[in-house]
Amino acid sequence: MRILLTGATGYIGKRLLPVLLDQGHHVICCVRDRRRFPAEDYPAGQVSVIEIDFTDSQSLAAIPQDIDGAYYLIHSMSSSIRNFEQAEVLSATNFRDCMNRTRVIHVIYLSGIANDQDLSPHLASRKKVEEVLSGGTYHFTTLRAGIIIGSGSASFEIIRDMVEKLPVMIAPKWLLTRSQPIAIRNVVSYLSKSLCNNVMFDIKVDIYGPDIMTYKDMLMEYARIRNLKRKIIVLPIMTPRLSSYWLYFVTSTSFPLAANLVDSMKVEVIGKPNRLAHLLEIELLSYSDAVKAAFQRIDQNAIISSWKDSLVSGRITSRVTGYIQVPVEGCYKDVRAQKIEDEQAVWERIWSIGGDQGWYYANWVWNLRGFVDKVFGGVGSSRGRTSPVKIHTGDTLDFWRVLLAEPDKRRLLLFAEMRLPGDAWLEFRIRDHTLYQEATFRPRGIFGRLYWFAMLPWHFFIFRGMLRKIGAPPAGIAK
Repeated sequence: MRILLTGATGYIGKRLLPVLLDQGHHVICCVRDRRRFPAEDYPAGQVSVIEIDFTDSQSLAAIPQDIDGAYYLIHSMSSSIRNFEQAEVLSATNFRDCMNRTRVIHVIYLSGIANDQDLSPHLASRKKVEEVLSGGTYHFTTLRAGIIIGSGSASFEIIRDMVEKLPVMIAPKWLLTRSQPIAIRNVVSYLSKSLCNNVMFDIKVDIYGPDIMTYKDMLMEYARIRNLKRKIIVLPIMTPRLSSYWLYFVTSTSFPLAANLVDSMKVEVIGKPNRLAHLLEIELLSYSDAVKAAFQRIDQNAIISSWKDSLVSGRITSRVTGYIQVPVEGCYKDVRAQKIEDEQAVWERIWSIGGDQGWYYANWVWNLRGFVDKVFGGVGSSRGRTSPVKIHTGDTLDFWRVLLAEPDKRRLLLFAEMRLPGDAWLEFRIRDHTLYQEATFRPRGIFGRLYWFAMLPWHFFIFRGMLRKIGAPPAGIAK
């Protein structure tokens, strides 16, 4: 079959795509920025890539007519606290109208369990999207999932951050809300086994794991699996806004996502009983097994996707292409070069930069800068990196965003997503046994200029030290 996959660079889309390819389908991947799609990772001839902005109806003309099935995996939960509802309805309307002009037989939408009478704005928006998409001329299925547990999922990473960092938690009362978590591999199984399956046509059904737990239960069970002693004290007096700030400072989530999550976590997410897992022959994983499976991926450095790599986790909210051309006029630069002996060894250090590896010199300064950024409402440095061995265009790298990752050209270009009075780029290149390191800052107003000159002493030592460590002979490398 020819399948249209929206959200192909998102958390779910990256997990579903290999499964669809293994089943022998040809997949047309819809992305907002072609540069962010790692086409080299997939078999040639089985994947097509088209650039689509679902809020722009004219861009949907690129979608082919001859598709058999489609997945709608788009949501705007973390893009804004206020306007995600309008964005979701507009995208869904444009998608539905476009699908009506194709020969598509079946459309599947992944939504959220919404059985409570008092829904959060996020879940209410998901239900509205269901209504819009169900008005098409195709067969339509909504799979409503609870919180998803898997390596790199927002829910798992938030739980992981809280338990790993805090021996004692003073937590808001929504930690006592019940939910029914589901493993990411079960979600992917439901999605892949439902498409163009006659028994799945024109239904809305909840998908969930076997355990009903409070969020506190999930935290404590995670701690048990990790052999960590943790104590949680629930306070009933924390307001939603305070709860959002608490979640934002403790975890790597952005504040808009934290605020929307808090709204959702106040609502019970319990699925209506059904026999769908039995019907599709899916063996449901318990919460404990889902956490253990996530750590198997982490331990093997095999995380397929992470919510942190979504563009809405930082400053860039559209295409990275608009930032690739590093400006020259009106900019301050720190340009350095160093002769190197082993180009491959030096490139491997560059390719491993950030995350647990750190920045090779004065890591405490980088960590302090990340903390200060978090205090002032920025992304901080806790996003880390998804894989210690791979980098793709669009990935996060602490408080940087990868604009270009070109191992064949030995070039890595980063854009700063921290809060700054201006824009900043950091570039590494290797050419003719020379390592080039270039930091560019485009100030915004007088405060931007003052910031650059105030940071000059730090830049002198940090950038010089980093260049020397990265470019040193193998015996000279030290963190």
